Amino acid sequence: MTSEDYKERFKAEYQQLNIRSDKLKAFIKDYSENKLNFTPSTPKHVLETQLYYMQSYLTILRNRAIYEGINLD
Repeated sequence: MTSEDYKERFKAEYQQLNIRSDKLKAFIKDYSENKLNFTPSTPKHVLETQLYYMQSYLTILRNRAIYEGINLD
């Protein structure tokens, strides 16, 4: 994320957020299915709200990438 090229920083931000979003989604799934080996202190609805906004931000980044000609692959 320290690149001078804003397109590379943009792509890195997108990739990191996508990874974190996938991990949070998996965590929420395990939480819902009582598969965790601990009890989270954060209520599930708060985590679901966080995931919603992370996914919304990913959508915004994908749209920006189209306008700015940034390949996210």
